[in-house]
Amino acid sequence: MDAISEVFSLAYPDIKVMKNNPSLEGIALVEHDIVFSNVVPEGLKLTLIRPWNTDTKRPLIVFVQGAGWAFPNIYKQLPQLSRYAQLGFVVAMVTHRNAVEGHAFPAYLEDVKTAIRFLRAHADAYYIDPTRVCIWGTSSGGNAAMLVGLTADDPKFKTAEYAEWSDGVQVVVNCYGPTNLLHMLPEGFADAMRNGLLSDDQPFVRNFRGLFGDQDIKDVLYRMSPVNYINTCAKLPPMLMIQGDADEIVPYEQAVEMYEKLYDAGGHVEMIRVAGGPHTGSFWSWEVHREIERFISTHIG
Repeated sequence: MDAISEVFSLAYPDIKVMKNNPSLEGIALVEHDIVFSNVVPEGLKLTLIRPWNTDTKRPLIVFVQGAGWAFPNIYKQLPQLSRYAQLGFVVAMVTHRNAVEGHAFPAYLEDVKTAIRFLRAHADAYYIDPTRVCIWGTSSGGNAAMLVGLTADDPKFKTAEYAEWSDGVQVVVNCYGPTNLLHMLPEGFADAMRNGLLSDDQPFVRNFRGLFGDQDIKDVLYRMSPVNYINTCAKLPPMLMIQGDADEIVPYEQAVEMYEKLYDAGGHVEMIRVAGGPHTGSFWSWEVHREIERFISTHIG
């Protein structure tokens, strides 16, 4: 090389080298529109987020998005839930029948339980460890999660689909779900509803009208309330309660009552108060998600 060429030659930066990822650790995929029930003509569907790695079976998180017992928007928490799949969980985001369309209680509870049984029945196909199942829900989905945890294999809520499988779970996470409907709703609500004094354009009236159907209103509210199943539950699953103290829909006291009654009954229960936390929105933070991941990992790995 002559002197001029040497002066003008380029020195390329070093090429960075990293190892490949044969275990596919931290990589997840999404499977949409998996039909788990034919209780309605169009079928009820779930979305599955799971690790790419198929060398081992993974613990399962069944997630129920709140929507006032109407049809949930499963995509609302998809970005956050993907992180749990990257950590090694299989996450199933399940739907249920819509109360606004006249599907009365216990339809939503039956459907979530059917999803759990379906996933157990197909555990090999989806790389699920059927002995390690968490149910987690928000708002009305939290209500469903608590009811699922406290009514394992209760024949009153078990349909014919996949009936040979268990709908019991090993851990429950509830985020701002109603725990005692008789105490949460305004005084006189049931009587006003029964007497036709509430119009459908008022908040949640259509939802509750659909939930009640032609059943006794106070009886439905009682049966929808997880606090009423604590003392009849054969084995209380570990439960994490997370509630904002500025929740404008579900009062903070709802979670406190459930927490204290679970503790008094000998259950393993933890509670987190989100200071200034509303109903969803700024309730959420990565600190909250870290606590949820810690609790689930502690109990099902």
